[in-house]
Amino acid sequence: MPHFTPRRDWAPLSDAEWAALLPHLRDAALPGRPLADPRGRMDAILHMAVADLPWRLLPERFGKPDTVGRHFRRLTHAGLWLRLLEALADRRCPPALRAIEYWLCRAARRAMRLLQMRGLVLARRLGLYTALPMVPWMMPDPDLSEWLFRRIWRAIADIPRRWPPPGFLRVAGKVLATVGGRPVWSKRFAPP
Repeated sequence: MPHFTPRRDWAPLSDAEWAALLPHLRDAALPGRPLADPRGRMDAILHMAVADLPWRLLPERFGKPDTVGRHFRRLTHAGLWLRLLEALADRRCPPALRAIEYWLCRAARRAMRLLQMRGLVLARRLGLYTALPMVPWMMPDPDLSEWLFRRIWRAIADIPRRWPPPGFLRVAGKVLATVGGRPVWSKRFAPP
């Protein structure tokens, strides 16, 4: 069911939350040396996702901001946030993972510029609106725009036989522009 996730302030991951998150992290195994403290690194990423601050303002206790930011981008490219959104939408989602849904949605929102349309479409289809960078009615809706495009195209293809009502093409263009979403994302319109 589509929803905005209730806000939850950041706190370090509990043992149950870490245990629920760990199988998904193993799926996103990255090349190179294993992390000395993967739980601490995930705490840093989730803290910055909830705080909505630039990486350079990461508190010193979490390590170097560049290192944490680079790890976040690698996890994004490995598809971790998309898999976690899918896991949250599953009815069999463990309660411990469901407890950190807000944090995971905020991390996915932070990754949207890298995930691009693939991430937007997935978050919208799963109904996890907190993962979207703006409120859903300002974001592109590919499903609706494709359906509308087919309907409008049929009406345009029918023009040689029958003229559409006056103003039809102008309204059709405005409707397609609306379902295409706003061209610029603004944090002012971001969900809570």
